[in-house]
Amino acid sequence: MNRYNDTKKVSILGIIANLFLFIIKIVVAITSRSQGLLADAINSGTDIFTSVMTYIGNKLASKPGDREHPYGHGKVEYVFSLIISICMIFLSYKILINSYIAIVEKKELVFSFYLIAVCVITIIVKLFLYIYTIKMTQIHENLLISAASEDHRNDMFLSLATLIGIVCSKYGLYYIDGIVGVIISIWIAYVAIKLFLSAYCVLIDTDINDGLKEKIVNVIRKCDNCEIDSIKSSPVGVNYILLIEISVEEDFTLEEGHAIAEKIKKEVCKLEKIVDAIIHVNPKI
Repeated sequence: MNRYNDTKKVSILGIIANLFLFIIKIVVAITSRSQGLLADAINSGTDIFTSVMTYIGNKLASKPGDREHPYGHGKVEYVFSLIISICMIFLSYKILINSYIAIVEKKELVFSFYLIAVCVITIIVKLFLYIYTIKMTQIHENLLISAASEDHRNDMFLSLATLIGIVCSKYGLYYIDGIVGVIISIWIAYVAIKLFLSAYCVLIDTDINDGLKEKIVNVIRKCDNCEIDSIKSSPVGVNYILLIEISVEEDFTLEEGHAIAEKIKKEVCKLEKIVDAIIHVNPKI
Protein backbone atom coordinates (compact mmCIF):
# COMPACT_ATOMS: atom_id res chain seq x y z
CA MET A 1 0.00 0.00 0.00
CA ASN A 2 1.18 3.57 -0.73
CA ARG A 3 2.39 5.23 2.47
CA TYR A 4 1.68 8.78 1.39
CA ASN A 5 -1.73 8.08 -0.16
CA ASP A 6 -2.87 6.35 3.02
CA THR A 7 -1.65 9.27 5.13
CA LYS A 8 -3.60 11.60 2.84
CA LYS A 9 -6.77 9.55 3.40
CA VAL A 10 -6.21 9.63 7.17
CA SER A 11 -5.84 13.43 7.17
CA ILE A 12 -8.89 14.07 4.94
CA LEU A 13 -11.08 11.75 7.02
CA GLY A 14 -9.81 13.48 10.16
CA ILE A 15 -10.66 16.94 8.78
CA ILE A 16 -14.24 15.92 7.86
CA ALA A 17 -14.96 14.08 11.11
CA ASN A 18 -13.42 16.69 13.41
CA LEU A 19 -15.14 19.57 11.61
CA PHE A 20 -18.49 17.84 12.16
CA LEU A 21 -17.71 17.21 15.84
CA PHE A 22 -16.41 20.75 16.38
CA ILE A 23 -19.62 22.32 15.03
CA ILE A 24 -22.02 20.27 17.14
CA LYS A 25 -19.85 20.58 20.26
CA ILE A 26 -19.35 24.35 20.05
CA VAL A 27 -23.07 24.99 19.50
CA VAL A 28 -24.17 22.82 22.42
CA ALA A 29 -21.29 23.99 24.68
CA ILE A 30 -22.15 27.68 24.22
CA THR A 31 -25.89 27.19 24.75
CA SER A 32 -25.32 25.03 27.85
CA ARG A 33 -22.27 26.90 29.25
CA SER A 34 -20.41 23.60 29.73
CA GLN A 35 -16.69 24.25 30.25
CA GLY A 36 -15.94 20.54 29.84
CA LEU A 37 -17.69 20.36 26.47
CA LEU A 38 -16.21 23.72 25.43
CA ALA A 39 -12.74 22.36 26.16
CA ASP A 40 -13.66 19.24 24.20
CA ALA A 41 -14.85 21.46 21.31
CA ILE A 42 -11.56 23.38 21.33
CA ASN A 43 -9.78 20.03 21.29
CA SER A 44 -11.77 19.09 18.16
CA GLY A 45 -10.80 22.44 16.65
CA THR A 46 -7.18 21.56 17.37
CA ASP A 47 -7.76 18.21 15.70
CA ILE A 48 -8.94 19.98 12.54
CA PHE A 49 -5.75 22.00 12.50
CA THR A 50 -3.73 18.83 13.18
CA SER A 51 -5.41 17.04 10.26
CA VAL A 52 -4.76 19.99 7.93
CA MET A 53 -1.10 20.08 8.99
CA THR A 54 -0.94 16.31 8.46
CA TYR A 55 -2.28 16.74 4.94
CA ILE A 56 0.14 19.56 4.05
CA GLY A 57 3.12 17.89 5.74
CA ASN A 58 2.42 14.59 4.04
CA LYS A 59 2.08 16.28 0.64
CA LEU A 60 5.44 18.03 1.01
CA ALA A 61 7.16 14.94 2.45
CA SER A 62 5.97 12.81 -0.49
CA LYS A 63 7.82 14.97 -3.03
CA PRO A 64 10.60 12.96 -4.72
CA GLY A 65 14.27 13.83 -4.41
CA ASP A 66 15.67 16.70 -6.42
CA ARG A 67 19.00 18.46 -6.92
CA GLU A 68 18.86 20.25 -3.56
CA HIS A 69 17.28 17.31 -1.70
CA PRO A 70 18.70 14.10 -3.24
CA TYR A 71 17.19 11.89 -0.52
CA GLY A 72 13.73 13.40 -0.73
CA HIS A 73 11.79 15.59 1.70
CA GLY A 74 11.00 13.06 4.44
CA LYS A 75 11.98 15.33 7.33
CA VAL A 76 9.13 17.71 6.47
CA GLU A 77 6.88 15.16 8.20
CA TYR A 78 8.70 15.80 11.48
CA VAL A 79 8.83 19.59 11.06
CA PHE A 80 5.04 19.68 10.75
CA SER A 81 4.68 17.31 13.71
CA LEU A 82 6.75 19.79 15.72
CA ILE A 83 4.47 22.68 14.67
CA ILE A 84 1.37 20.68 15.60
CA SER A 85 2.74 19.86 19.05
CA ILE A 86 3.60 23.50 19.85
CA CYS A 87 0.09 24.67 18.87
CA MET A 88 -1.44 21.91 21.01
CA ILE A 89 0.57 23.05 24.04
CA PHE A 90 -0.63 26.64 23.59
CA LEU A 91 -4.28 25.57 23.32
CA SER A 92 -4.01 23.31 26.37
CA TYR A 93 -2.89 26.36 28.35
CA LYS A 94 -5.92 28.38 27.19
CA ILE A 95 -8.29 25.53 28.12
CA LEU A 96 -6.65 25.23 31.55
CA ILE A 97 -7.14 28.94 32.29
CA ASN A 98 -10.80 28.93 31.18
CA SER A 99 -11.58 25.81 33.22
CA TYR A 100 -9.89 27.24 36.32
CA ILE A 101 -11.95 30.42 36.04
CA ALA A 102 -15.12 28.32 35.70
CA ILE A 103 -14.30 26.47 38.95
CA VAL A 104 -13.38 29.60 40.92
CA GLU A 105 -16.42 31.58 39.73
CA LYS A 106 -18.67 28.54 40.19
CA LYS A 107 -20.16 28.77 36.71
CA GLU A 108 -23.12 26.43 36.28
CA LEU A 109 -24.01 24.70 33.03
CA VAL A 110 -27.53 24.28 31.64
CA PHE A 111 -28.09 20.53 31.58
CA SER A 112 -29.73 18.95 28.55
CA PHE A 113 -29.70 15.56 26.88
CA TYR A 114 -28.06 17.20 23.86
CA LEU A 115 -24.89 17.33 25.95
CA ILE A 116 -25.02 13.57 26.47
CA ALA A 117 -25.86 12.94 22.81
CA VAL A 118 -22.85 14.96 21.61
CA CYS A 119 -20.49 13.02 23.90
CA VAL A 120 -21.86 9.65 22.76
CA ILE A 121 -21.59 10.65 19.07
CA THR A 122 -18.00 11.78 19.64
CA ILE A 123 -17.04 8.50 21.30
CA ILE A 124 -18.51 6.48 18.41
CA VAL A 125 -16.87 8.61 15.69
CA LYS A 126 -13.51 8.59 17.45
CA LEU A 127 -13.66 4.84 17.96
CA PHE A 128 -14.11 4.35 14.22
CA LEU A 129 -11.25 6.76 13.45
CA TYR A 130 -8.99 5.07 16.01
CA ILE A 131 -9.56 1.59 14.55
CA TYR A 132 -8.83 2.90 11.04
CA THR A 133 -5.70 4.86 11.96
CA ILE A 134 -4.24 2.13 14.19
CA LYS A 135 -4.52 -0.22 11.21
CA MET A 136 -2.67 2.32 9.03
CA THR A 137 -0.05 2.78 11.76
CA GLN A 138 0.63 -0.96 11.76
CA ILE A 139 1.10 -0.90 7.98
CA HIS A 140 3.16 2.30 7.72
CA GLU A 141 5.67 3.70 10.21
CA ASN A 142 4.52 7.29 9.95
CA LEU A 143 4.70 9.74 12.84
CA LEU A 144 1.79 11.79 11.51
CA ILE A 145 -0.53 8.76 11.35
CA SER A 146 0.68 7.54 14.73
CA ALA A 147 -0.06 10.96 16.25
CA ALA A 148 -3.54 10.92 14.71
CA SER A 149 -4.16 7.44 16.09
CA GLU A 150 -3.15 8.44 19.62
CA ASP A 151 -5.22 11.60 19.37
CA HIS A 152 -8.38 9.69 18.39
CA ARG A 153 -7.87 7.22 21.25
CA ASN A 154 -7.33 10.05 23.73
CA ASP A 155 -10.41 11.87 22.46
CA MET A 156 -12.57 8.84 23.29
CA PHE A 157 -11.45 8.95 26.92
CA LEU A 158 -11.70 12.72 27.12
CA SER A 159 -15.26 12.67 25.78
CA LEU A 160 -16.08 10.00 28.35
CA ALA A 161 -14.67 12.28 31.06
CA THR A 162 -16.75 15.15 29.70
CA LEU A 163 -19.84 12.92 29.81
CA ILE A 164 -19.16 12.10 33.47
CA GLY A 165 -18.83 15.81 34.27
CA ILE A 166 -22.14 16.57 32.54
CA VAL A 167 -23.98 13.78 34.36
CA CYS A 168 -22.56 15.01 37.68
CA SER A 169 -23.85 18.51 36.93
CA LYS A 170 -27.40 17.15 36.77
CA TYR A 171 -27.03 16.29 40.46
CA GLY A 172 -25.63 19.68 41.45
CA LEU A 173 -21.92 18.85 41.23
CA TYR A 174 -21.17 21.71 38.81
CA TYR A 175 -17.49 22.02 39.73
CA ILE A 176 -16.88 18.57 38.19
CA ASP A 177 -17.42 20.10 34.72
CA GLY A 178 -14.59 22.60 35.32
CA ILE A 179 -12.35 19.86 36.69
CA VAL A 180 -12.96 17.82 33.53
CA GLY A 181 -11.81 20.84 31.51
CA VAL A 182 -8.59 20.94 33.54
CA ILE A 183 -8.04 17.20 32.97
CA ILE A 184 -8.57 17.63 29.24
CA SER A 185 -6.05 20.49 29.07
CA ILE A 186 -3.42 18.45 30.91
CA TRP A 187 -4.03 15.47 28.63
CA ILE A 188 -3.68 17.58 25.49
CA ALA A 189 -0.38 18.97 26.84
CA TYR A 190 0.86 15.44 27.59
CA VAL A 191 0.08 14.22 24.06
CA ALA A 192 1.67 17.37 22.60
CA ILE A 193 4.90 16.87 24.54
CA LYS A 194 5.14 13.24 23.41
CA LEU A 195 4.65 14.31 19.80
CA PHE A 196 7.20 17.11 20.21
CA LEU A 197 9.85 14.76 21.59
CA SER A 198 9.27 12.16 18.83
CA ALA A 199 9.77 14.78 16.11
CA TYR A 200 12.64 16.50 17.94
CA CYS A 201 14.62 13.27 18.28
CA VAL A 202 14.55 12.78 14.50
CA LEU A 203 15.34 16.40 13.65
CA ILE A 204 18.47 16.38 15.83
CA ASP A 205 19.67 13.24 14.02
CA THR A 206 19.17 10.68 16.77
CA ASP A 207 21.00 7.44 16.00
CA ILE A 208 19.32 4.22 14.82
CA ASN A 209 17.83 1.92 17.43
CA ASP A 210 19.78 -1.02 18.85
CA GLY A 211 17.73 -3.62 16.96
CA LEU A 212 18.53 -2.17 13.54
CA LYS A 213 22.16 -1.59 14.48
CA GLU A 214 22.50 -5.24 15.47
CA LYS A 215 21.18 -6.30 12.05
CA ILE A 216 23.74 -4.05 10.35
CA VAL A 217 26.56 -5.47 12.47
CA ASN A 218 25.51 -9.02 11.61
CA VAL A 219 25.52 -8.19 7.88
CA ILE A 220 29.03 -6.70 8.05
CA ARG A 221 30.39 -9.59 10.12
CA LYS A 222 29.48 -12.00 7.35
CA CYS A 223 32.39 -10.45 5.47
CA ASP A 224 35.44 -12.34 6.79
CA ASN A 225 38.11 -9.89 5.70
CA CYS A 226 37.18 -6.78 7.66
CA GLU A 227 36.54 -5.40 11.13
CA ILE A 228 34.00 -2.77 12.15
CA ASP A 229 35.50 0.54 13.31
CA SER A 230 32.29 2.57 13.64
CA ILE A 231 28.68 2.77 12.51
CA LYS A 232 26.90 6.11 12.39
CA SER A 233 23.63 7.15 10.80
CA SER A 234 21.78 10.18 9.54
CA PRO A 235 17.96 10.06 9.39
CA VAL A 236 16.13 10.96 6.18
CA GLY A 237 12.45 11.01 7.12
CA VAL A 238 11.76 7.53 8.50
CA ASN A 239 14.82 6.12 6.71
CA TYR A 240 18.57 6.33 7.31
CA ILE A 241 21.87 6.89 5.53
CA LEU A 242 24.69 4.87 7.10
CA LEU A 243 28.25 6.08 7.61
CA ILE A 244 30.35 2.96 8.19
CA GLU A 245 34.09 2.63 8.78
CA ILE A 246 35.77 -0.75 8.42
CA SER A 247 39.38 -1.98 8.62
CA VAL A 248 41.07 -4.44 6.24
CA GLU A 249 44.57 -5.95 6.15
CA GLU A 250 47.34 -3.53 5.17
CA ASP A 251 48.41 -5.67 2.22
CA PHE A 252 44.94 -5.50 0.59
CA THR A 253 44.93 -3.71 -2.72
CA LEU A 254 42.70 -0.71 -3.37
CA GLU A 255 40.59 -2.86 -5.65
CA GLU A 256 40.10 -5.54 -2.98
CA GLY A 257 39.14 -2.96 -0.35
CA HIS A 258 36.69 -1.35 -2.76
CA ALA A 259 35.12 -4.73 -3.53
CA ILE A 260 34.54 -5.41 0.19
CA ALA A 261 33.00 -1.95 0.66
CA GLU A 262 30.66 -2.45 -2.31
CA LYS A 263 29.58 -5.85 -1.01
CA ILE A 264 28.77 -4.41 2.44
CA LYS A 265 26.90 -1.45 0.93
CA LYS A 266 24.81 -3.74 -1.26
CA GLU A 267 23.84 -5.98 1.65
CA VAL A 268 23.06 -3.30 4.26
CA CYS A 269 20.92 -1.37 1.76
CA LYS A 270 18.68 -4.43 1.57
CA LEU A 271 17.69 -3.82 5.18
CA GLU A 272 14.43 -2.02 5.85
CA LYS A 273 14.78 1.78 6.34
CA ILE A 274 18.34 1.93 4.92
CA VAL A 275 18.37 4.06 1.74
CA ASP A 276 22.13 4.48 1.31
CA ALA A 277 25.45 3.62 2.90
CA ILE A 278 28.84 5.29 2.69
CA ILE A 279 31.66 2.84 3.48
CA HIS A 280 35.12 4.12 4.44
CA VAL A 281 37.94 1.58 4.37
CA ASN A 282 40.89 1.89 6.80
CA PRO A 283 44.04 -0.24 7.01
CA LYS A 284 44.32 -2.41 10.13
CA ILE A 285 46.86 -1.07 12.58
